[in-house]
Amino acid sequence: MKLAATLLAAEEGEFNPLLPHTYELVVGIFAFLVVFFVVGRMLVPRIQKTLAERTDAIEGGIKRAEEAQAEAQALQKRYSEQLEEARRDAARLREEAREQAAQIKVELREEAQAEARRLVEAAHTQIEADRQAAFAQLRTEIGRLSTDLAGRIVGESLEDEVRQSRIVDRFLDELESSNAQAVR
Repeated sequence: MKLAATLLAAEEGEFNPLLPHTYELVVGIFAFLVVFFVVGRMLVPRIQKTLAERTDAIEGGIKRAEEAQAEAQALQKRYSEQLEEARRDAARLREEAREQAAQIKVELREEAQAEARRLVEAAHTQIEADRQAAFAQLRTEIGRLSTDLAGRIVGESLEDEVRQSRIVDRFLDELESSNAQAVR
């Protein structure tokens, strides 16, 4: 009702600065409808298309990020498993190396002991051979000296080697047997 009163007042010649003229209202409404039609038919679909693309891009980005994160977690899990397996292999290799070292140590010790026994036996054999050689040389020397001494005491020569050897052997045998009885 106020609108009608306002229109009547405008026709009577009163001018209200707050109310536009009728032709301005018609032109304004027509311009509004044109702009509304252009915006509704051309711009809104483009804006909706752009918004849909952005929504898809964001959702796709989130999905790709989730997939990348799942792949990264799978890779990390596989890496952790490989690392654990490598640690187990390293521990197994260290244990095998310790066992081999212990076995080598035992073998070397046995070889060293066998070599030591062989050297001791060789030394005993050599000592026995040297003792026998010294004993034979000493026996020969004692026999020669005894014969020379006996020959000087008796006053005759005991140069006959066979007889000299028998006398010396008998003397040394008697000497050894008396030593053996004295030791017992």
